[in-house]
Amino acid sequence: MSGGDIQGGRKHGEGALLRIGELAQRSGQSVHAIRWYETQGLMPNVARDAAGRRVYHARHLDWLQLMDRLRRTGMSIAEMREYTDLVRQGRSSLRQRKDLLLAHRVRAQATIAEWLQALELIDGKIAFYDEWIGTGQPPPMLPHEKAGPAALAAPAGAPQRRRARKA
Repeated sequence: MSGGDIQGGRKHGEGALLRIGELAQRSGQSVHAIRWYETQGLMPNVARDAAGRRVYHARHLDWLQLMDRLRRTGMSIAEMREYTDLVRQGRSSLRQRKDLLLAHRVRAQATIAEWLQALELIDGKIAFYDEWIGTGQPPPMLPHEKAGPAALAAPAGAPQRRRARKA
């Protein structure tokens, strides 16, 4: 299985069937989290044995990792569900899946850029304190003043704050 896709049917080398406890242990997810993914419609092709217990394949490990990474990078549950539904549709949805992931990637990259900008400001503040501690005197400029006004600008697309008018 490539890219975390999980479709019906057995593929060569898929490996043994896993019970939920073993899947939890191997994936690092809790049993509760795995059941949650399933009840949210985010775990395709989960079979049940004759006793009604969930049975997973090794390919579910990759799928759980993909779902975890999508969630951690800010994909909404609704989008994750949409992606999962597209995977269930098979090959006919390849382009839609790719487009959905590309759009998510753009959003994730924008978030990373915002975080890098924030880290730059934090690093400046740390350097400010290092200088103050090292010399025993407060530095003549604040870190954001050294970086210039661009460091204080809101990230692109961020809502602008309005100043209250003086009466």
